[in-house]
Amino acid sequence: MKHVKWIFAVILICSLTSFVAKDKPTGGLGVGHIAPDFKIETASGVVSLKSMKGQYVLISFWASYDAQSRMQNASLNNALPVGSQQIRMVSVSFDTYQSIFDETVRKDQIETSDCFVDTRGEKSGLFKKYALNRGFTNYLLDENGVIIAKNISAKELVSNYCYHE
Repeated sequence: MKHVKWIFAVILICSLTSFVAKDKPTGGLGVGHIAPDFKIETASGVVSLKSMKGQYVLISFWASYDAQSRMQNASLNNALPVGSQQIRMVSVSFDTYQSIFDETVRKDQIETSDCFVDTRGEKSGLFKKYALNRGFTNYLLDENGVIIAKNISAKELVSNYCYHE
């Protein structure tokens, strides 16, 4: 009878620990993966990741309702020198209302030349392609479209990838 209690206790503990949340991996792709191509239609035409091959690209995915991704996007935008020839930043928001996006861009003083909104939000093909259901993120791509950094901070970007002439 004594052994039955111990066996029951071990089984109970094992079953309870199986329900404990494990460390959730961050969403999307990892370093070393090739970033999936995408096209974003704008008033002035279509922008595609494929057209940016041959240059370093920083893709920042965010939304105005997600404070952390919004702050990260603004700090990355401010970290890059205006007209940087080293890294092209592409900022993609998943706000469902254009007016909220426009106001956020204005308030955060984001450079708008490569700042886009996909008003389909979480239903967007781009959102699904980059598996952002686990959280917004950013990716730094090399000239071949290979991810060389993920969730990079503005400080890391400037100290490791921006060179002053």
